[in-house]
Amino acid sequence: MKILNKAMIVAATVGAVMSTSVAADVTEASSEKHAKAATQYRQAVFQLVRSNMGPLGGMAKGALPYDESVMQTNAVRLEQLAEMMGDYLSVDTRKFDVETGAKDELWENFSEVEKKVMALKTAAQGLQAAVKAGDESAYRGAIGKIGASCKSCHDDFKKD
Repeated sequence: MKILNKAMIVAATVGAVMSTSVAADVTEASSEKHAKAATQYRQAVFQLVRSNMGPLGGMAKGALPYDESVMQTNAVRLEQLAEMMGDYLSVDTRKFDVETGAKDELWENFSEVEKKVMALKTAAQGLQAAVKAGDESAYRGAIGKIGASCKSCHDDFKKD
């Protein structure tokens, strides 16, 4: 009976996660000031992603020992940042002279951006689950999925 209850909880959780959306509508920046602020906020979110991925990458590569507390904390943070990304990525700043690493395709194909953000969120949740289960054999793969979701977005939407 416990297994059935756990399966039902997992199914309900997966359903809730899958129905959660990071949807945002693309809007044009209304002024140069707005475009600069939107760019700064967007870059700040990615700086936070980078700061949370650094230790995870070190662990996955074996340069740092696995630390469940750091993995759990950083995975939760990455999930939260993914929740915010749609809002910070949706402001189209192309009409203004702002320094950005974003390709035009970011705003031209925003539904694909949203899918990639959802992949990051799902991957972060996967690491949380691996840590909660104490499955050290799954840590590297779970961290790798987060990194792969980041790379996928960079490949398509970030200038070289």
